Amino acid sequence: MGFRVIKTAAATLLSILLAAAAGIPNAQSAGLLAILGVETTRKRSLRTIIARFSASLVGLLIGCSLFAVLGFHYWVLGLYVLFGFPLIVKSGFKEGIVTSSVIVFRVFGQAELTLHVLLQQIELLIIGLGSAGLVNLIYMPQTTGVISGIRKEVDGYFSVVFKQMATTLRDPAYIWDGKELIGANAAIQRGLTAATREIENHVIHPDEAWNVYFYMRKEQLESIQNMLQLLSQVYRQLPHGDMVADLFDQLSGDVLAEEYTGRTERLLAGVEQEFQQMELPSTREEFEVRSAILQVCRELALYLKIAKQHKVPVEIKPAKRLLRGRSD
Repeated sequence: MGFRVIKTAAATLLSILLAAAAGIPNAQSAGLLAILGVETTRKRSLRTIIARFSASLVGLLIGCSLFAVLGFHYWVLGLYVLFGFPLIVKSGFKEGIVTSSVIVFRVFGQAELTLHVLLQQIELLIIGLGSAGLVNLIYMPQTTGVISGIRKEVDGYFSVVFKQMATTLRDPAYIWDGKELIGANAAIQRGLTAATREIENHVIHPDEAWNVYFYMRKEQLESIQNMLQLLSQVYRQLPHGDMVADLFDQLSGDVLAEEYTGRTERLLAGVEQEFQQMELPSTREEFEVRSAILQVCRELALYLKIAKQHKVPVEIKPAKRLLRGRSD
C-alpha cells in the first residue's frame, strides 16, 4: 500500500504538470484521472486505463448529446447519471464510470460544446491516464523474494504435518491440535495471491511457475486432509502403522527438498508389497485398522502423483528451474 501511494503521488504530480504545460484549464483534473488509473499490477493497470478511457468516450458522447438537446442545466446532469451510467455498464466499461463523470462534468462546467472543448477533454484523458500507465509500467516492486519465503513457510507446515501423522500412527492416543493445517492453508492462499500479482506484472511472457506450485500445494493439502480423516480410524497400534509412519518421516524431510526425490514413492511401493505378503487380519478390529492404514497408503500415492506431475525429478538438472522449490 505504501509503494502504491508513492506511485499515485508521482503520477498525480506528473499529470498536473503536463496538463498545465498544455494549457488545459483546471489542470488538477488530470491528477484526479491519474489517481483513478494507478493499479497494483501492470496488466491490471492497462485493463483499467483502456476501460476508463473507453467509458469516458461513451460518457462524453451521451453527455454532449444531452447538453446539445436540453442545454446546460443541473437537472440534465441527473439525467446523465440516470441514463449514462447503465449504458456505460452495458458497454462493458463499469470501471470507468467515475472517470467519465469527471470529463462530462468538466464539459458542463465550461458550458459550451465546441470541437476545442471536446479535444481538450480527450487530451486531458490521455495525460491523466497516460501518466498513471507510465508510472505503473516503469517500475513494479519485485515479489519473488516474498513468494519464495511463502513457499518455505508452506513446505515447513507440510513437514510438521507429516511428522504429526507419523506420531499418530505410532501412538493412536496422541492428540494433535492441527494448527499447522490452518497455517498451511492461509500461507497457500497468500502465495496464490502473490503469484497472481507477479504474473500480472509481466505483460509479455509471464512466468506461471509460482502459480502452478501453489495450486499443486492446494491440491495436496486436500489429499492430506483426506489422509487425516482416515488416520482418525486408526485406533490401535499395529506394525503396519509403524511402517507407514516411517514413510511420513521420510516425506517430512523430502517435502523440504528443492526437487522431487522419489524416495517416499519407492519406499511406499516396498511397503505395499510387504503388506501383500503379511497374514490376513485375525479379528474385526485388526481388519478395520489395517483397512484404514491401507487407504492412507492409497491417498499418499495420490499425493505423490500430484507432486510428480508438477515437479522436476532430482536426476534432471535444468539450466534454469521454472519451479523454485519443487519438492515432494
